[in-house]
Amino acid sequence: MSKLILILFFLLIGCSSKGSPNDIPVFDQNKAFDHLLNQCSFGPRNPGSVGHNNFFEYLHEYFSMLSSDIIIQEFNYNEHITGIDRKGKNLIVQFNKESKNRILIGAHWDTRAISDQDPNEENLNIPILGANDGASGTAVLMELGFIFSNFPPPFGIDLVFFDAEDVGINGEPTTFAVGSDYFSKNLPIRKPDSGIIVDMVGDKNLKIPIERFSYQVDKKKVKELWSLADKLSLSAFEYTLGYEIYDDHVPLWENAKIPTVNIIDFDYPNLFYNHWHTQNDIPENCSPQSLGQVGTLLVNYIYDKNHK
Repeated sequence: MSKLILILFFLLIGCSSKGSPNDIPVFDQNKAFDHLLNQCSFGPRNPGSVGHNNFFEYLHEYFSMLSSDIIIQEFNYNEHITGIDRKGKNLIVQFNKESKNRILIGAHWDTRAISDQDPNEENLNIPILGANDGASGTAVLMELGFIFSNFPPPFGIDLVFFDAEDVGINGEPTTFAVGSDYFSKNLPIRKPDSGIIVDMVGDKNLKIPIERFSYQVDKKKVKELWSLADKLSLSAFEYTLGYEIYDDHVPLWENAKIPTVNIIDFDYPNLFYNHWHTQNDIPENCSPQSLGQVGTLLVNYIYDKNHK
């Protein structure tokens, strides 16, 4: 109950005048970071855990206050790293549902069941907290959803929270991104024209190069986003080609031909040391400013008619 009261508090303090149709809303990085902290307060959200079940209820309740157009997409799958059969849940939240022009903005909300990259062998089988890998993208989308509920977007937005992204075996990329694989093979909504995935964007030392697969499938949107980031002086965005990463954007393209750009910083915090899939993926290694850069870019991309 206390968490639901906290949500209502966020909604009340965030309400403001909608302004003129030409106004671009402000992305509140501190509220976004509070969403990150709230997720972590549930503990690890790996499939089958208490935190996983409780956080999904929290996420669903939060968006029930913001939109009447919500779909829960359930699916069965095998969690490859444990061998356990699970039931997954994707959450789809629609804004401006009647618009035929639509963009998907997605993030995975689950966290990994093991810390298989941790330098301490005693931690290898302990679930990660997932402050960055899991909570950061979801936090950005939660704050975007609040903005969309107060400032109706000029075209259709489908916020999609994918489950079971982090259930794969390292070295076997197609064992990851199970929720987006199911979604893209069984679209429960009108096919979006394009998509953006937000993942691992909380790093205090945020550096976001262009993910290579994204550049291959939607060079135009990549150039629009990174050019807009430069115009807005968002220094985390680097106009250089980075890694090719298997993430939720890959099944969206391969299964449903939804060209999707992945906004991701995989070097967390740098080239020489990584908190990814370790016990160090905690809020102390994340920052509101990092979430703010990504959220600000997306808000301007959606509401600024003059950026293209």
